[in-house]
Amino acid sequence: MTHEKAMVELGVLLVQRWITARLRRHTFFSLHELNRLIAQLLQGLNNRPFQKNKTETRRSQFDSLDRPAMKPLPAQPYEYAEWLKARVNIDYHVEVDQHYYSVPFQLAKIQLDVRLTGSVVEVLHKGQRVASHARSPLLYKHTTLPAHMPKSHQKHLEWTPQRLLNWGERIGPATCSIIRRLLEDKPHPEMGYRSCLGVFSLARRYGEDRLDAACARALTIGSPKRKTIQSILEAGLDRHAELFPAEATPLPTHENVRGPDYYH
Repeated sequence: MTHEKAMVELGVLLVQRWITARLRRHTFFSLHELNRLIAQLLQGLNNRPFQKNKTETRRSQFDSLDRPAMKPLPAQPYEYAEWLKARVNIDYHVEVDQHYYSVPFQLAKIQLDVRLTGSVVEVLHKGQRVASHARSPLLYKHTTLPAHMPKSHQKHLEWTPQRLLNWGERIGPATCSIIRRLLEDKPHPEMGYRSCLGVFSLARRYGEDRLDAACARALTIGSPKRKTIQSILEAGLDRHAELFPAEATPLPTHENVRGPDYYH
């Protein structure tokens, strides 16, 4: 290893003397001009005879020794990839870089390997690829293949939309309304399962009464989302009904109030 390192360093020193040193007094006005002169000097260096063996050059040794041993480049260029672990949710999607990609629904709740490149997301189970998707830049959206879906969307494993609605109704009417919105706002109900379970998880920390009150506030402000509900609970706004009036207070009549007709 030390001998090989010394040979490499000698080659770098040779290039510095025969190429870099000759360029130090030149002024270049484009990268193309610089590369063209470097190519000329490199060709001269490779064709220059060795001091001890005048019949050999670096070019001739490359053609006789290195070139025959070289292998062709791969058909596809190398692409950097990251490997991740991801557990399949009950909606048969895995979360990768804040986007949801489908896998065969039979793999729900199983931890899978994910190979992530700049353009492709591959999901593997025990070394076998089970799903491949074009990588999406859209955050918190779904990429779903029809082949991954169960034949009947009315019953998926032990979960059904009606079971989630019943669960929400036991907590309160506002929670049930939120769950219904989360299921109806998706192309398929299963895509809303993850958000529904996220809402239910808040009851363990804040209690069912506070969760239903927070859901009511979220509906009042027109933002039936889990993040909104969590923010309301964290700030304790579910305990202050006066901050969320059911109806807007009408403006007083005054000569300085122009009214909507002014802008027609």
